[in-house]
Amino acid sequence: MAETEIISNSESNDQFFEGVEKLIEIWFTPAKNADLRKITRQQWENVLKIVRCEIISFTQSEQVDAYVLSESSMFVSRRRWILKTCGTTTPLRCVRAVLALAQDVAGHSCVHNVFYSRREFARPEVQLKPHDNFDSEVKLLDSFFGDGRAYIMGPEKDCWYLYTLLPLEGTVAAVEKEQQEAESGRGEPDQTIEILMSDLDPQVMDIFTREHSHDAAYATKESGIDKILPGMVIDDFLFDPCGYSMNGVAKDGCYMTIHITPERACSYVSFESNVPVSSYDEVIARVLAAFRPAKFVLTIFATPDSPAADAYRQLRKYRSLSAYEEQEAQYCRFSGYELQYALYCKFPS
Repeated sequence: MAETEIISNSESNDQFFEGVEKLIEIWFTPAKNADLRKITRQQWENVLKIVRCEIISFTQSEQVDAYVLSESSMFVSRRRWILKTCGTTTPLRCVRAVLALAQDVAGHSCVHNVFYSRREFARPEVQLKPHDNFDSEVKLLDSFFGDGRAYIMGPEKDCWYLYTLLPLEGTVAAVEKEQQEAESGRGEPDQTIEILMSDLDPQVMDIFTREHSHDAAYATKESGIDKILPGMVIDDFLFDPCGYSMNGVAKDGCYMTIHITPERACSYVSFESNVPVSSYDEVIARVLAAFRPAKFVLTIFATPDSPAADAYRQLRKYRSLSAYEEQEAQYCRFSGYELQYALYCKFPS
């Protein structure tokens, strides 16, 4: 995390950093010889200057390039681009540049789908435009992609915002999109789980400080992050004096990414992965055991042909969630995707 992002409260002597990330994911329609990985590192660095962050390290598998950034992560594959940034970064300001590079360098001229999401900021008033409010974000996204759909799920302080081009199932737009998918054969199994955690165990958060851990590898092993999804090639970074980011990639194109803001006044951890499993119970159990949050938002996106398609039906049976109370749950069926949102708080001990 960049020093300029840290806000000091002189009255309480607390330091604040906005750990909540803005997440944008753009899928392009398959095209012959088109590949987003043709975009060079220098070109990505120029894009990220618009966002107000920079590349720290890089790793890759046969199917995905993964970048650890000064504020979170970026993933690039043949036709999918993911950017996840925290602090007061401005990821939506770079979309125009990314679309231009996708067409001019990578050979992708048609956007297939878009997902933009984030949890409510701890301090929305310090965000830069257009991220100071969701309406402004939606307006800018619509200027790029036309008529998208915007959703707000959950209670005010713990709500989760989503913008997508996907129509809700049963609408005329959904029928048209499904017909296009059937004719083009462009769909493929896809799934994403996010666990967005706050009010974390201070002892766990201490691991992600330079005072406790001498390097990122030590913090990764000490916390148990290396055991959450075994077999991933891990690229991790421990910030000074505190903070942690990691990407993990597998040969089959799966990824995971974790970002940690350990300051006690604003502790926050995010976990995300596209690992294809029929049950997320073990994954959730490992994440919660590693970080011990008092509260978290869980979202699961899955296509009907994904192994995770039935995950939303199983959540209340998961043993990993038995120590938590489900305070809110919402389900949406989009054209080609199903989404589960849930808010959990730890039962009083």
